[in-house]
Amino acid sequence: MCGFAGERRFDGRLADTSAVARMTDAQARRGPDGAGLFQIGPLAVGQRRLKIMDLSEHAQQPMIDNELGLGIVFNGAVYNHPELRAELRERGYRFWSEGDTEVLLKAYHCWGPDFVQHLHGMFAFAIWERDSGRMLLGRDRLGIKPLYWSRSGARLRFASTLPALLKGGDVDTDIDPVALHHYLHFHAVVPAPFTILKGVRKLAPATLMFVEADGQTREERYWTPSFERDQADRTRTFEDWRDQTLAALRLAVKRRLVSDEPVGALLSGGVDSSLIVGLMAEAGSNLKTYSIGFEDVGKEEGNEFKYSDIVAAHFRTDHEQIFIDSRTLLPRLPEAIAAMSEPMVSHDCVAFYLLSEAVSKHSKVVQSGQGADEVFGGYHWYPPMMQTQDALTTYAQAFCDRSHDEFTQVVDPRFVGGDHAREFLRAHFDEAGAPEPIDKALRLDTNIMLVDDPVKRVDNMTMAWGLEARVPFLDHELVELAARMPGEHKVAPHHPEFGGKYVLKEAARLVIPAAVIDRPKGYFPVPALKYLQGDFLEYARGLLEAPAARERSLFRREYLETLYAAPDAHITPLRGSKLWQLAALEGWLQAHLS
Repeated sequence: MCGFAGERRFDGRLADTSAVARMTDAQARRGPDGAGLFQIGPLAVGQRRLKIMDLSEHAQQPMIDNELGLGIVFNGAVYNHPELRAELRERGYRFWSEGDTEVLLKAYHCWGPDFVQHLHGMFAFAIWERDSGRMLLGRDRLGIKPLYWSRSGARLRFASTLPALLKGGDVDTDIDPVALHHYLHFHAVVPAPFTILKGVRKLAPATLMFVEADGQTREERYWTPSFERDQADRTRTFEDWRDQTLAALRLAVKRRLVSDEPVGALLSGGVDSSLIVGLMAEAGSNLKTYSIGFEDVGKEEGNEFKYSDIVAAHFRTDHEQIFIDSRTLLPRLPEAIAAMSEPMVSHDCVAFYLLSEAVSKHSKVVQSGQGADEVFGGYHWYPPMMQTQDALTTYAQAFCDRSHDEFTQVVDPRFVGGDHAREFLRAHFDEAGAPEPIDKALRLDTNIMLVDDPVKRVDNMTMAWGLEARVPFLDHELVELAARMPGEHKVAPHHPEFGGKYVLKEAARLVIPAAVIDRPKGYFPVPALKYLQGDFLEYARGLLEAPAARERSLFRREYLETLYAAPDAHITPLRGSKLWQLAALEGWLQAHLS
């Protein structure tokens, strides 16, 4: 788990090592255990290392294999690297390290770009061929690990974070109007290749970018989950689906215990994290678990300690409760915003930031429950998808923050154009391969929303403290299994009292206490950022009234005044503050462009 950066020139000039050094240094918190720089003519790369696999210096990066004529910088964790190393040794390859990085180099040499098909894990990488000058950039199937890039004339730069690219300099920092529309319409989800800045793009999940020595590039998607079902899928009993789900998750959890550091767990008290803790305990792990909570606001509870305590006691984990009050929360907000690789609106960004800080004092790697809701149908908008005749409208009414008409009242006229986000959603829903409305929603959320909201949030906030978070619900084989599962086993229309994730909850009954399952669905709440009051309201107003914000003039004055007057009256369908959404964007821009 690390952060990397690089520059590749195509005009015969030497790569700018000072720019690469700045980009690498900007990612120091992602990799506090080591650093390296390497240059060969038009290519320069840098890496910051977090030691999880092979704690020795044999696994340092950038890693060069002169015998094979290959080099790599890599961010992530490949859980089946011991099995791949054994297979490659049988094919005659020799190894000097015990980590996963060298395995990727040998696997690329053995299988070419198809080597990604052999990998179980989360990863982003840049591999280059010394003799041909070719380079390959790649990202894992579910986009758990990030990869950003910027092209300027005869130069390509890439990095694990967007702010790192900015440190390299010479980036077009104008606001991208398409991305702005997505941010304000699609709950701050900006799909690849867009970012909020015109000059920065990001590689899509499950995608390879081939970079030739003359600067030509092409992209190729190497994986996509299928929501089509064969006869066996349609006739398989619920009990069989339940048992297959539990077996696949058990394997996913076991894979993510591969580490040279002890693996802990983030325990919210919900079904997802509780089930992971149960399976980790079942595998014999001597567990450290961590929960976070905030003070209540009105009738909305700010923690779920009573449920996480049940699980911790049941499995006898070494458990730590972390309580954050608003007096601590507010001064830390600027740090959390600065830690975002892209602007994010979800309230629990700051929760994950503060949780990660506390956890990193005791653990370097943890498992986390992100992804279960998107993969197994846990959100409130999925049950209506079982009855609707208009999938897009039903989905948008539940998920999208604003109509296009409202968007035109929010932003300065120079940003008003097409209904970009809704057109994107429509095209995604119209694609073949998802036969039912609920399949269309789950496919969109798994491939798009999940990547650029929960997954990005976890990566950014944990890596800000040198903490590696592993997400077993995004094991690609488990995702493939869930995609083929009929929707009624996920949302249980015949058992509405169970809510979503029906099959997962029934599988969980075989592992964890029922009291954690038979409860209202919770949320990782930060109520103070939903109901902006007092100092929090003044903080948001201060961001939007700052000189930089006024000069940038993204938002219409009349709209801002309406939100200031009654912030609690302007809540999105997903129960988020419309005012905080604008303030978070401005805060991010001020943190990274000033």
